[in-house]
Amino acid sequence: MIRVSKQPHILIIEDEAAIRTGLTDALVYHGYRVDGVADGNQGLGKALSGKFDLILLDLMLPGTSGFEICDAIRKVDREQPIIMLTAKTSDEDIITGLGLGADDYVGKPFSVAELVLRIKAVLRRARTVVAAAQKIELGGDVTIDTQNLRGTRGLEELVFTRREMDILEYLHAHGERPVSREELLNKVWGYDRNAALETRTVDIHVAKLRRKIEIDAKSPRYLITVRGAGYRLVTET
Repeated sequence: MIRVSKQPHILIIEDEAAIRTGLTDALVYHGYRVDGVADGNQGLGKALSGKFDLILLDLMLPGTSGFEICDAIRKVDREQPIIMLTAKTSDEDIITGLGLGADDYVGKPFSVAELVLRIKAVLRRARTVVAAAQKIELGGDVTIDTQNLRGTRGLEELVFTRREMDILEYLHAHGERPVSREELLNKVWGYDRNAALETRTVDIHVAKLRRKIEIDAKSPRYLITVRGAGYRLVTET
């Protein structure tokens, strides 16, 4: 369920006290309500309460890891905004975390200004209600129910996160026109075109989608890359 209150409530799950305190102070200064916890077990309980507009989630935590927390959230709520906090050099962690359903990531060390930009973008996108087709059909093999974040590929059931569905809906709405990474970041993630943020989140989300909707993700039929232009969703093959 998408929830964004007038004064957004953010949960920080971060075991490093200096980072947790600094983030709490900075976000309170920017007008957010903030809860901060250091332990993964406690963080999991709070994260599953459904009380927070956004969760900032460190991956390496005592008790329950950030990966386990993200996975548990997505099993009950595929729309809860989640931003991971991870080491910049940890590509495997980024891929795993986004694969479990996080919306985006921020690499440590990070600037508070960049993090606030990302938080604002994710919350702004959560407020936006986008008119879209209720069903997307791809080549007769894949049927996607956009309202319920589900679909089928042959006899296999598919489950999508809200972010994944937003990508599919946006590409579908633009037909045969290739959509650039920058446009997806602007329209789907809500990032300002001039923000110049470094992120691989679009490519990783596209890779996740291909594993779901394609028979062979390495030779995609539906979600294709147009060299130098971006991505395109092909409805008939």
